[in-house]
Amino acid sequence: MTPSASEARRPLDMKTKLFYGLGALSFGVKDNGFSYLLLLFYNQVVGLPATNVGLALMIALLIDACIDPVIGEVSDNLRSRWGRRHPFMYAAALPIALAYAAVWNPPHWSAPALFGYLVVCAVGVRALVSLYEVPSSALAAELTDQYDERSVLLSYRMFFAWIGGLSIQLLAFTVLLRPDATHAVGQLNPAGYARYGLIAALVMFIAMLTSAIGTHHCIPMLKTPPPPRRLTVMQALAEARETLSNRSFMFLMASTLASALIIGVAASLNQYFNTYFWGLSAHQIAGLTAGVFLSAFIALFTGPRIARRLGKRTTTMALLVAAVGVGLAPILLRLAGVMPPNHTAALYAIIFAVSVIGVTFGIVSLTMGGAMIADVVEVAELKTGRRSEGLFFAASTFVNKAVSGLGVLGASILIQAIGLKSGADPASVPPAVLRHLALLYCPLALVLYATAFTLLFGYKITRASHQDTLQRLAER
Repeated sequence: MTPSASEARRPLDMKTKLFYGLGALSFGVKDNGFSYLLLLFYNQVVGLPATNVGLALMIALLIDACIDPVIGEVSDNLRSRWGRRHPFMYAAALPIALAYAAVWNPPHWSAPALFGYLVVCAVGVRALVSLYEVPSSALAAELTDQYDERSVLLSYRMFFAWIGGLSIQLLAFTVLLRPDATHAVGQLNPAGYARYGLIAALVMFIAMLTSAIGTHHCIPMLKTPPPPRRLTVMQALAEARETLSNRSFMFLMASTLASALIIGVAASLNQYFNTYFWGLSAHQIAGLTAGVFLSAFIALFTGPRIARRLGKRTTTMALLVAAVGVGLAPILLRLAGVMPPNHTAALYAIIFAVSVIGVTFGIVSLTMGGAMIADVVEVAELKTGRRSEGLFFAASTFVNKAVSGLGVLGASILIQAIGLKSGADPASVPPAVLRHLALLYCPLALVLYATAFTLLFGYKITRASHQDTLQRLAER
């Protein structure tokens, strides 16, 4: 019997893991900006109604739903001397940077024109991110087919995604978003956002090129591209439907979408809670951001170890329960009147600790989601005879981007519902408005986390079943 690929291939070296993970830094910067800053910027600084911002991103998300699978399918079937993935990674780097910078430097137009500008920019950023992120993510399933090594590889990817987003956010709140003579609250200073966009775009460009160059030497060891075929559009759609109809994958995507929605809502409301509900300054928010660096390091080293012991699905389910408990506890305690008052050291210490713990749970959970998608690839190959890493990770990329799309839309609806006005001074917002925000957010979070938890029971791939699949593919 010929040795299987998993038996013949050596474990990945540290350099390859680092270069591969570095590529996600650009996605982390983009996702952090869209999730944590975009709604606040366009609503409170630029002056667009919150629902308009959410609608603009929702339109971009719907267009994106058509783009991602096409990129995945083309990537899976590309034949070039640079393999199936790297041509896309090189081509996307500069356009992504230019489009992202444009988002944060809008012209001084009327509200309807600015809405159109935001739609165009959001569509451009999302499409270009897909052009890079789908092929780059798909590399994980090609670089290794080992159950536990995939958890490690995706942990590095998630680590750099968070470090990238956090670093730029920390820079924004410590250096760029400063109060001035006309803006007493640094988060409402438009000049800081313009500088943020330019710096973030440069960081994204460098990270994408470095990752593509750093993993270029792996091209000869990747899966052999399929022989060229002539497919009609209907045949391609039929194959994609057959591939994505894998039962475990469908349950995993449904679960991920539910958790992504509430993560996106929470991220978009994060600065509203920090600025208005907890009364934190830009300097204090920067401190929270710095604390989350600790979360990224904890998740990098503990996530794969927990998954090796419990399995990926059980780890994810346990962390979903832990995340909802930790994340909602301070808000519920404040509603009950037992949290320390705002502007006290005790309150800040509690919020800081909760932030570090909650984000750690979230990072590990998201990492396991990516690793579980990679394990679906061989199951589908056994059934269809086709390697479809790009198509599977296109679906994953789309769901991840739904964090900022559906999340911003959901958050904007909540902001509109409580009647928080654009440019509102945190000191003048009535307590009843903030209480209303908490009473709307907490039940939504509970329902969506419970949905995500329940749907994971439909994912059936385990370490043992994955090894059996690899063996059957080798025998074939």
